Amino acid sequence: MSTRHAHAMRFGAQVREGGGVDFRLWAPGAKRVELVLKILVAEGDEARFIEAHGNACQGDEDPAREWYELHVPEATAGSRYRWRIDGELDVPDPASRNNPDGVHDFSEVVDPLSFEWAHSQGWQGVPWHEAVMYEMHVGAFTPEGTYAAAQARLPELAQLGITTVQLMPQASYPGRFGWGYDGVLLFAPQCSHGSPDDLKRFIDAAHGLGLMVMLDVVYNHFGPDGNYLSRYAPGFFSERHHTAWGAAINFDGPGSATVRDFFIDNALYWLEEYRFDGLRFDAVHAMLDDSRLDIMAALSVRVRQAFPQRHIHLVLENDSNDASRLDKPGTPGRFEGQWNGDFHHPVHVLLTGERDGYYAEYADDTLGQLATSLTDGLVWQGGPHNWEHAQPRRRTTSPQPLMNMVNFLQNHDQVGNRAMGDRLGQLVSEPALRLVTAMHLLNPAPPLLFMGEEFGAATPFLYFSDWSGELRQAVTEGRRKEFAQFPQFSDARTQALIPDPCDEGTFQRSKLDWAAASQPQGQRWQSFYRELLAWRRLHVAPHTTTLLTGEHHAERIGERALSVRWALGDGAALRMAVNLSEQAMSWPAAAPTLPASGAVVEGEVSARGLGPWAGVWWIDRTAN
Repeated sequence: MSTRHAHAMRFGAQVREGGGVDFRLWAPGAKRVELVLKILVAEGDEARFIEAHGNACQGDEDPAREWYELHVPEATAGSRYRWRIDGELDVPDPASRNNPDGVHDFSEVVDPLSFEWAHSQGWQGVPWHEAVMYEMHVGAFTPEGTYAAAQARLPELAQLGITTVQLMPQASYPGRFGWGYDGVLLFAPQCSHGSPDDLKRFIDAAHGLGLMVMLDVVYNHFGPDGNYLSRYAPGFFSERHHTAWGAAINFDGPGSATVRDFFIDNALYWLEEYRFDGLRFDAVHAMLDDSRLDIMAALSVRVRQAFPQRHIHLVLENDSNDASRLDKPGTPGRFEGQWNGDFHHPVHVLLTGERDGYYAEYADDTLGQLATSLTDGLVWQGGPHNWEHAQPRRRTTSPQPLMNMVNFLQNHDQVGNRAMGDRLGQLVSEPALRLVTAMHLLNPAPPLLFMGEEFGAATPFLYFSDWSGELRQAVTEGRRKEFAQFPQFSDARTQALIPDPCDEGTFQRSKLDWAAASQPQGQRWQSFYRELLAWRRLHVAPHTTTLLTGEHHAERIGERALSVRWALGDGAALRMAVNLSEQAMSWPAAAPTLPASGAVVEGEVSARGLGPWAGVWWIDRTAN
């Protein structure tokens, strides 16, 4: 099996085997296109301008497509280049593999075949039922904020019981820091984190430790700074649809065939050339497409066709909870996972009492909604995901396979979208947090952790973005106005306390404090996570492929306790009983028969009942 990998693309710059580089740009809105090649001379740099030839691709579905292309014999890997549009605007390559000086500067030719993979030869990934995900922001994960520094800490994650590292978006965005959801060069890793080879070394090292690596990708919009496509390729954007970010991506109008190819190529590129083991798709509810086979279904089909032998996992963020997109791992046109806010939100309301914003929907019958989430996966379906496709939210009526649900207690949104970036550990007591952590890691749905929660990190994760000029002012003011609806930030004085997202200090405050991980409290938390994940690996994960959808059962015990039975295909059941309150709870008349050994016990559990914030988990082999 090859130890070198390259994805063959129609877009961008490709090093030719016989020498030189082929350059291609889709620019139907341009009248003239030149390649600007940076040449190193004794006096410094100088630019060489080379006319590109335009043509319409014969036989294409859309005859209006226009490509500009040329071969430059003297260009090599490492050559710097960009495009000049109509003699007046210099732009980077939208399919640049590397933009080492930022998104407004020259792109760099990369030869992906120059990188030799050491550990990924023969690597097929990990089955979905074994997935334990760990969301990581590369810039905030370590003090250095680089791929290399993050790579050095991978052994700790493997020892903890993590099987999958999920990186927040790496597509290049402006500035030195940001969350990554405003990327504009979708094929170029963020230069402040390191080089393309640094990212590949990170992934290769993870594979050597038995860890998968997934990537968060954003296909619903481009960022507001550094995106020049509307000038020379307006066909990227739709006149038919609009989103919260403005014009929607054109997935179903004139010219959309090329736009669809661009995004599908991007997905295949990350999976093939970088050997990522899966993708998490941001806000697919905002990807508006009336095609018979919409962009997400088409993308899934292409991915499944391209990698039939690998465990490639495709996960959605989909606020509309459209369960028709979900199916068994590897199903063409479908996805094996979806982030499940319907687990997080009722847990959060029960623990904190917060009922503002989207938590209001979970304020009534909170325990019942949590029970539904644990047995049926989704609580709500539909929803006003944008003003074009708004639907009323309704309670779900059909159970969903729990293996399609990605549950979490914390993630970048649920922490970072709080005004002060508070983690759950700063909002609730330690006994309460220990109990819900066990609930999270020992229920059948694949769990996601947010970086630092495994050692009880107290550092906030704030919203940060390195904008400048008018955009900076608009983002800073908008962030503060966003929280004006909340009583604690109802006036200018309290709004001024909200950290400025464009201040570098906000980013620095969000970096994990690894010294805390080595303190006694941090060590206790890590030991707790290791024990829970070990029990999951031995007793939960092996049974998840036989879960009987629709046959799980949850029963309330009083006001704040639950007993849950998950039916397994071999006649056994995974059982859980938890007391989500400060008060001790007595068993009802039909008390469960607790095992003498092999159970996980948190807090005080006895034949009489459960103490405050106590729970027990076991495999019941007498279920039938």
